[in-house]
Amino acid sequence: MQKNSLEAGFTIGFLGAGQLARMSALQAFRFGMQVAVFSDRSEQEPVEFVTPHAYNGSFDDVESMIEFARACDVITLENEFIDSSILFELRERTGTPIYPSPESFEMIENKEIEKLTFSDAGIPVTPSRIVQAPEEIEAFADEFGWPVMLKSSKGGYDGYGNRTVKHPGETSAAFSELGGDDGRDILAESFVDFTHELAVQVARNGSETVVYPCVETVQQDHICVAVKSPADIDPVLAEEAQRLARKAAEAIDGRGIFAFEFFLTTDGQVLLNETAPRPHNSGHYTIEGCITSQFENHIRAVTGLPLGSSELTHDASVMINLLGTDKRTARVDFADDALNQANGHLHIYGKTGSKPGRKMAHYTLLGDSMEEIYDRAIKATLNIRI
Repeated sequence: MQKNSLEAGFTIGFLGAGQLARMSALQAFRFGMQVAVFSDRSEQEPVEFVTPHAYNGSFDDVESMIEFARACDVITLENEFIDSSILFELRERTGTPIYPSPESFEMIENKEIEKLTFSDAGIPVTPSRIVQAPEEIEAFADEFGWPVMLKSSKGGYDGYGNRTVKHPGETSAAFSELGGDDGRDILAESFVDFTHELAVQVARNGSETVVYPCVETVQQDHICVAVKSPADIDPVLAEEAQRLARKAAEAIDGRGIFAFEFFLTTDGQVLLNETAPRPHNSGHYTIEGCITSQFENHIRAVTGLPLGSSELTHDASVMINLLGTDKRTARVDFADDALNQANGHLHIYGKTGSKPGRKMAHYTLLGDSMEEIYDRAIKATLNIRI
């Protein structure tokens, strides 16, 4: 759907209505587009506050999406909590283009398929397999060692749907907690000895590809708490992560923005861990830290516009995730230190309710020295309560 012009009223639709769609929508508005959103939540979500074109239903029910799809010139994704069969049917019944395409999404729609797709493309991935009983977890551990990472094959995020199993005595409880006893597909994944967790964004519009810098993600309890850009690793290894990310995006003929997460192992190998066919938390720094943010390039990519530069604007960028600290109506307290920093940028997502661990906002600080701005960013956000 390559376009040389955008008519008034051109509407981009988002399946999902959280902060990723909201930050993408802000870029769509810059190009004069209208924004429509489809939510499967009962609560009002962040995008619904910035557009009148809001629809509600179920990601499992094509019928509830028809009116939304027909109101859009193009549709894109904010999350992966949908089946490719739904996307195929929605496109067939309405004729509205969807990017990433159902064909691309089908190749990565759950963690098992994703691993097979990229392994077949010659991209090194973490060893894994579907397990159907606690005994199969133990067999996997006999082959690859303890501990074993268990993941819901579809739908896990921010530590939800993940369990680390350290010995045979924990297998039954973890399998049951993840829904294995109820028929959910559970993926056993080898626990990798690594020095860094890395991420790379790739934007593709059908004729161009733009690769973002390799960044380091800092994780606690399976949740990304900070991002450092660029990653402080051997430039050769950073380039390898970028090469593999480009290769992975090409392997699925992806269109839009994609995030690829890697492990850098203790023996210097770059292993692809997970993929997101949408803007990603590891790319929030790009709003101020790159010439063209992941959100702007996402909009450009799915609407057929030329892609923008991914070049860094500063030598160092740090993004701090601000997680909910209290179960209450959302509000941000004690943000003065963060707001008073030169080249500091606070982004509040507009969620109505907070709870411990929920992603509520992020803070980006730019500068010349990674060590210096990381320390400043941590101190500036230390006392923020949400």
